[in-house]
Amino acid sequence: MDIGQEVLKSLKEEITEIEYNRYIKFLAYDAKKSTSDLAIFYAQNALVSNWIKSKYTEKISHLFEVKTGSKVSVMITLKNQIDSKKSKKPTEEKTQHSLLNPSHSFDNFMVGGSNQFAYATVKSVSEKPGTLYNPVFIYGGVGLGKTHLMQAAGNVLQNQGKVVIYTTVEQFLNDFIRHLRNKTMERFQEKYRKCDVLLIDDIQFLSNKEGIQEEFFHTFEALKGAGKQIILTADKHPKKIAGLEERLRSRFEHGLVADIHPPELETKIAIIENKCRLNKVKLSKDIINYIATVIDSNVREIEGILSKLHAYSQLINVDIDLAFTKNVLKDQLQENRANITLDLIVQSVSKDLNIKPSEIRSKGRSKNLVYARRIAIYLCRELTQNTMPQLAQYFGMQDHTAISHTLKKINELMKNDEDFKVKIEELTNKITSSS
Repeated sequence: MDIGQEVLKSLKEEITEIEYNRYIKFLAYDAKKSTSDLAIFYAQNALVSNWIKSKYTEKISHLFEVKTGSKVSVMITLKNQIDSKKSKKPTEEKTQHSLLNPSHSFDNFMVGGSNQFAYATVKSVSEKPGTLYNPVFIYGGVGLGKTHLMQAAGNVLQNQGKVVIYTTVEQFLNDFIRHLRNKTMERFQEKYRKCDVLLIDDIQFLSNKEGIQEEFFHTFEALKGAGKQIILTADKHPKKIAGLEERLRSRFEHGLVADIHPPELETKIAIIENKCRLNKVKLSKDIINYIATVIDSNVREIEGILSKLHAYSQLINVDIDLAFTKNVLKDQLQENRANITLDLIVQSVSKDLNIKPSEIRSKGRSKNLVYARRIAIYLCRELTQNTMPQLAQYFGMQDHTAISHTLKKINELMKNDEDFKVKIEELTNKITSSS
């Protein structure tokens, strides 16, 4: 039994039998192409590959470290993606070092108002590396596409024969410590300072780590001075990263800083449609719209949902319809909506419709107030676990029958008025994205 099989056997003991049989059982370890610091596994399709990447790579990496004593990066990919790279041996070695995901490209990145500036910036840099904007600093929340954009540029430049290194701050730190212990810092410095393009994820984890900040500063200066391209990502603007040396902060800000916001509803729908197309999952327009409006803006979560729907439908041999989708996602939605409160919903509706929150909860009967109150009640019922009597008390209504009457009116409007339905979907998206 090779080390890859041993690791998967250990993983089986830490996860449920259903998870193992559905996702892990058919993983194949490539002992020939794996190295001392890189473990390559093949999944049977893109959906399973994406699901394992989002859920299990850290566990697998940890189990490798337990068994070998060394930190190992884990690559989950499809066999044809590795085999199709018919490049020379030196280039293959560079590819292994860079750990780029070949499926990350500009063509399959969905562009919208929330990410247009970041997309245009990184695309320009991929065409003229080291000359336009250096460094590029992309920041935003989890799962919004920062790594996808960064690696899309890396794939373009690597295909041009450039030496590209992609890593996270954690991997950079582990690499630094390992070389420091082995007294091989020259090799570490040569690796990171002689590349053409350096891509580093999660730069916020440099915070309060003085030793690694010192080393990173010198790496940064060497690359910048040589006209080599640097692209960094973080969860916040450089100004807001506490524990970061001022000289690093100023250099990050000296380049071009671009943010990525949660996608608006139209972009989220386009992302889901694209993921369905890529992974050969057939969903109706109603189901796609439902998923887009009820989940948050994490693209990885979208991939996980599609994988979950596909797996469930295959296991129990049923077609995916709206009722099936709602049932499968029920527990996940309850978990996502734990932070959504009645006050949050009323504030969101009041802001969108330019009506005071207190007026929405008042007994006012003007047309605008009734419209806003009905929307707020509907969203409170849909997005929280509150009962109709609880909602009646919150909105100052006589009893639950008034809530029931309001919900009936809203459902009729949504059925007959497409503009009203879109308004409800937009508000749902804003509330679930901000919670």
